[in-house]
Amino acid sequence: MTGMHHMLVHFPLGFWALATLMILVGALLPGRMADLSRAALLPVLVLSLLGALAAIVTGFLIWPLEASTHSPLARNHILMAFWSLGIFSMLTMLVWRAGSAAFDGARRWVLVLLALIGGLFFAAAGTLGGHLVGAPTLFSEMLGLMGWEVYTTFYSPYWVSAVMVLIGIASALLGLRRRRSAA
Repeated sequence: MTGMHHMLVHFPLGFWALATLMILVGALLPGRMADLSRAALLPVLVLSLLGALAAIVTGFLIWPLEASTHSPLARNHILMAFWSLGIFSMLTMLVWRAGSAAFDGARRWVLVLLALIGGLFFAAAGTLGGHLVGAPTLFSEMLGLMGWEVYTTFYSPYWVSAVMVLIGIASALLGLRRRRSAA
C-alpha cells in the first residue's frame, strides 16, 4: 500500500499546482490563455479533489492510526494534507458557485490568495511526506527560516496565526459589506 500512496499523491499535487498556475494566469493576464485557464479550472479542481481523497485514504492505510498519531512528523503531514484539501475544496466551491463571475472584481484576489496559501500547504505536506520516507527536501529548510521546525507538533509561528486571524476578519468584513450592498 505504501507504493500506492506514493504514486497517488502526485495527482493532487500536480493538479493543485496546475490549478494554482491557472488561477494566476486567469487573474493576472488578459487574452486567450487567461480565458482558457478560467474555463478549464473547475474540472482540474474536481480532479484534484478526487486524487486527494484517494491519496489520503491510502495514506491512512499505510500505518495504523495509532502509529501516525504518535509521530509529530506524521501528525504535521496529516494536518497539512487536510489543510490543503480544505483550501482547494473551498476554491472548488467558489469557482463552481460563481461560475464565470469567479474572476470578476475582488473575487479574483480571493482566488489568488487562497491558491497561494494552498500551494504553500501542499508543498509543506509533500516535504513532510518526504521526511517520513527518508527523503528530506530543501523546502523544509525554507520552512525553518520562516519559523517552523518540521519536527514539532501542530506548531505554527505566531505571525502565521496573526495573518490567519487578519484574513478571517477581512473576509468577514467584506462579506458583511457585500451583504449590505446587495440588500
